[in-house]
Amino acid sequence: MATKSATVRARIEPKLKEEVETLFHQLGLSTTEAITLFYNQVQLRKGLPFNVVMPNKTTEKTFKETDTGKNLTHCESLGDMFDKLSI
Repeated sequence: MATKSATVRARIEPKLKEEVETLFHQLGLSTTEAITLFYNQVQLRKGLPFNVVMPNKTTEKTFKETDTGKNLTHCESLGDMFDKLSI
């Protein structure tokens, strides 16, 4: 294996960093291991290992509405949710 001597530096929102590093810990990964995993996947796939897309107008409208509490359907249980979905 090649000697690890390159450094990656990035500024990131502290809350996001804390939340993500907690998830890495739960997965048994250090931040360095997670970044290395990401880099390896980019190299293998010759691109990002996930789709990056812009939301369409319908999705944008839905995000805005739900963020403000509009057009939400409240369900009392899983069964209630499936009943409401089958309308």
